[in-house]
Amino acid sequence: MRLYQKIIVGILTALALVVAGITAYGMQALDDANSAINNINEEINRRSGKRDKEVSIADREPFSILLLGVDSGGLGRKEDDEDPARTDSMMVVTVNPEKEESTIVSLERDIMADMLDDGQTFDKLNHAYAYDGVSLTMDVVEQLLDIPIDHYATINLQGMTDLIDAMGGIEVDNKIDFTLEGVHVPDGKHKLDGEKGLAYARMRKDDPEGDIGRQRRQREVVTKIVDKLVSIDSVSNYRSLLNAVEENSKTDLSWNDMLDIASNYYPAFDNVEQEQLQGQNQMINGVSYQILGMNELLDLQNQLKRELELPTSEELEIDPQNEYSQNGFIGNQFYDDSDETDSQEDDEQESENPNEAEDPNEENPETQEQEPELPTEPQEPDETQEQEPQAPQEEVPQENYEQPAIPSYDPVYEQEADTGNNGLFNVYQ
Repeated sequence: MRLYQKIIVGILTALALVVAGITAYGMQALDDANSAINNINEEINRRSGKRDKEVSIADREPFSILLLGVDSGGLGRKEDDEDPARTDSMMVVTVNPEKEESTIVSLERDIMADMLDDGQTFDKLNHAYAYDGVSLTMDVVEQLLDIPIDHYATINLQGMTDLIDAMGGIEVDNKIDFTLEGVHVPDGKHKLDGEKGLAYARMRKDDPEGDIGRQRRQREVVTKIVDKLVSIDSVSNYRSLLNAVEENSKTDLSWNDMLDIASNYYPAFDNVEQEQLQGQNQMINGVSYQILGMNELLDLQNQLKRELELPTSEELEIDPQNEYSQNGFIGNQFYDDSDETDSQEDDEQESENPNEAEDPNEENPETQEQEPELPTEPQEPDETQEQEPQAPQEEVPQENYEQPAIPSYDPVYEQEADTGNNGLFNVYQ
């Protein structure tokens, strides 16, 4: 299973299978699993704005779930008021039991997204969780992908450590000897405990491939965890597994939802399509963002809509509040529009200068004695100059983001209000 980042996909698929397998161990095991799922169940006061009615897992309807790896624990990291948790990994899973297929989309955390759906307040996608938790993150991703986000599941980094330890470790063939925050992982084939397994999944700077290499190792770790979670040995060790999940996870899926997924949706996880949504790197006001391509995003949106049996779209929706905002995020006007704008300005200047030259030549073709009368003719150039500001006005959205203020409801961001960052929040850079 080709996945991008962390353990969470195992929480959705493997946990449901473990729950199903636990039933073979008697009523006590079933009660333990029921209790664990009830403890991690956390409903949120939210309903997708893209559905007329709530999706029913009991009726085997296609559904989507947002999987979040919350960077609030593990390897010395601790959440506090000055550095609140953010999502270190984000994936959207769509599941269709009738087609017996699923799609898993990994979302680059640096994607520029509209945090408040106002066409103005832009930040990195993984900062949405720090703004207002799971609910806002679901809204932002829903707006980005233009599909309903029906459910969520989260796990923090400490949960990944506990889960690996609970299953007795994972075996990897490490290509790079490195030390991350005091945790040394030597090269070669090793069986890693939870702490080293987490370091193996998180290391980026020592990898010549950077984030690409990290993504590859994260997929490897997730695959090994899922394989062990669905094994008989893991089910027999269900207590430690449930403890790891219970202490580090949250989801709005209920116990009955888990049982329904295990019994009615399982074949869909045998046919998984993997996608990764990423754009082009852009430095904007000194901050690195991923700017998405419009065509690629539209293709992915329609792929997910077909998976959910929803009508597809012929073009991206344009936010009426900001024509540069497609489906809640800045579109790809940052790709080449700066060059195109410069060329357009040059073309306009070239077209204006000949006009200014032609007018006096036509009216005064053979003599320069009438040149003093030229001051009476700048009325025509003035008319063209009245149009000059109109072209730059179209550039204002991509060059001037000074309108948005940091959300007043969040004291963390109020501290950044006077940074002069042109409305692009650069907290957590």
